[in-house]
Amino acid sequence: MTRRINAEGLKLIKQWEGLKLSAYKDVAGVWTIGYGSTGSHVTPGLEIGREEADRLLIKDLDRFERAVDKLVKVPLSANQFAALVSFAFNVGEGKGGFATSTLLKKLNAGNYDAVPSELGKWVMAYNPALKKKVRVPGLVNRRAAEAGLWAKGSFVSSNTVEAKPAAPPVVSVENAIKVATPLTGLFQSFTSGPAQIILAVAFVAGAAFLLWRWHRRQQEAAT
Repeated sequence: MTRRINAEGLKLIKQWEGLKLSAYKDVAGVWTIGYGSTGSHVTPGLEIGREEADRLLIKDLDRFERAVDKLVKVPLSANQFAALVSFAFNVGEGKGGFATSTLLKKLNAGNYDAVPSELGKWVMAYNPALKKKVRVPGLVNRRAAEAGLWAKGSFVSSNTVEAKPAAPPVVSVENAIKVATPLTGLFQSFTSGPAQIILAVAFVAGAAFLLWRWHRRQQEAAT
């Protein structure tokens, strides 16, 4: 089953593509509408509503989600997957784009750290007026946003390994004592001698039991 982009990635794409309800030519001279939707369905003079723009975006994203899912051979966090879908959506998923990029080659070799710098190389676009590729500030900012999303912590998953929350912190008697020690001082004003010792031990034991119960519930919730 193909993974789907998360809300963070969808928000990023919407932000950087921008919403245009009337057909327009992008920086490369391609007719575009909605959130960067291109193709034979986009013609000069075309007008759409917000719902249609959202529908087109979800439809367009399917192709790029499938491409990232298929081409990447190493585990990705949800945010890493989303960053790559945004990247592929912008530069193309096939030859000359994501599929043949040095970024993909390095990532599949296990070099996760190379991704942000490789993203930063994709900031040029063809300018018909100048008849050459030029550095586009908007692409510089978008690559930076994608690199930021890539670096965000998240649970790791892949095609065969489901994402799971990190294990809850281990509860120990030492932790229970650390929690209980400041509170046991409250009893010193009211008790003394053997009674004070018995009350303190009982309090620590009770605190340890409550923390153990909390730990078990956290484990059950994580499975």
